[in-house]
Amino acid sequence: MKRIKKYTILILMILGLTSIQPATSAPNPVLEQSTTKPITSQQTNNIEQNAIQVTPLAVVANPSMFLNKTIVMTAKFDKFSTVGLDYPPALRATEDYISFMVYRDDTQHDIPLSELKLFMKRTDAQKFIDLKSKDKIKITGKLFSTALGDAWVDVIVLESIK
Repeated sequence: MKRIKKYTILILMILGLTSIQPATSAPNPVLEQSTTKPITSQQTNNIEQNAIQVTPLAVVANPSMFLNKTIVMTAKFDKFSTVGLDYPPALRATEDYISFMVYRDDTQHDIPLSELKLFMKRTDAQKFIDLKSKDKIKITGKLFSTALGDAWVDVIVLESIK
């Protein structure tokens, strides 16, 4: 029953049929810092020194192990999306954030890793409008929630690897 409820909620989120929208969300000091001024390469290095190098599949396999930790991973970009936005237990509002998806790396087929919810401030995401599907990216972020048993990550730094 619990599993059916989980999938029902996911389907409703994907279809955009959720009508619950809280009035405000708590500010995230890490993201607020990154939007008020650009992150320098020195700051990026400091963040990465304290971060855990991990694969996206390892994060989704055991998200609670990485909860409230900074992680660094590489992946193939899929597309920008609205998946996971406005979900109250892990709220990131559509007006301020955009999510994006990456491909699974355990298959030869192009399958999005939908269990990994990646969020960026919309203003920061505009810098990456030229990203194309299958471009390799480096993601530095903080896993802030394990709602629905999935990994919910605030992206601090996104880099395109050519």
